[in-house]
Amino acid sequence: MKTFTSSLLPGPATMKQATTLPLETAKLLIVDDDDQVRNVISVIVESEGYQFRTADNAEAALVILQNESFDLVVSDINMTGMTGVELLETCQRTYPDLAFLMVTGVDDRNTAIDTLHMGAYGYVTKPFQANELIINITNALRRRRLEMENRRHREELELLVEERTFELDKSREETILILSKAAEFRDDETAKHTIRMGRFCETLARLRGLPESLCKSLKIAAPLHDVGKIGISDTILLKPGKLTPEEFEIIKTHCEIGHRILSESTSSILQIGAEIALTHHEKFDGSGYPRGLQGEEIPVIGRIAAVCDVFDALTSERVYKAASTVEEALEIMRDGSGSHFDPHIAGLFFDHIDTILSIKQTLSD
Repeated sequence: MKTFTSSLLPGPATMKQATTLPLETAKLLIVDDDDQVRNVISVIVESEGYQFRTADNAEAALVILQNESFDLVVSDINMTGMTGVELLETCQRTYPDLAFLMVTGVDDRNTAIDTLHMGAYGYVTKPFQANELIINITNALRRRRLEMENRRHREELELLVEERTFELDKSREETILILSKAAEFRDDETAKHTIRMGRFCETLARLRGLPESLCKSLKIAAPLHDVGKIGISDTILLKPGKLTPEEFEIIKTHCEIGHRILSESTSSILQIGAEIALTHHEKFDGSGYPRGLQGEEIPVIGRIAAVCDVFDALTSERVYKAASTVEEALEIMRDGSGSHFDPHIAGLFFDHIDTILSIKQTLSD
């Protein structure tokens, strides 16, 4: 090991050069099992105004780190017991904001370079000049500060994006709900039918095992199933008696109208709404409208919406009928399982009717 002399201590020239760098109020931990090296580094950093503590081995350094906060560790690589490399690895896991500067002998240069890939901010080769050490310390602390500021800025930006996204999602949901209510109020007085449809479809889709993102989208999109009724005359929509065949044919066009309204959007949720608007009156046996789709030709979200829409329609009062009891509605729907409804989806609905009824109770008109 080379002997350190007084020439390594900061003289007037060294001090003048070092003070041109920004002064730091950082706290350093000096780790070296060589008393002379540890003392020399201590004198150098003290002359620059740094706070510091020392440890004569890596194990002692870890004990100190458990009880005090530091900005930078200046550590020898080759030490008795735990090496500086092992100390670096341990601190990287436990203290990710802690900067590391490695001190090494000439023979350890390759090892020192390896530590850079492990996360060390730099290395100094023995014997070193005082200003060389100070410049490396200053650069390491500056880099640490910049990285922490960058991470803090990134976290603040992510939080801002999250808040803006939440606001946009909320605004979009409110807009869709208002649009769906506009159609529903023209049809009858069950103002919460659209909201129930969203919750029913979300729940049944989750029971069906559909992706969670789709389930959440259905909660927003399903209320738009009857948006096409905006294009139907009030004379037909509000007629208290039975519709004529001609009038019923006009009513059936609300599926295509709703699909045209929604499908022009690039929004994925409105695209889902368009598919539901088009297919929620299709029947499993192919006798539905508007396209007479059969079985799995009907999109699964359309099959889900068909079950939910019929149940809520049966158990709600309309201008042309009284509300059926839950038992009456379920009996009618069981008769339609396999013909009107996908039997598997209808079965899930029947098996979890308590959950459905809880939603209906919460969102009663």
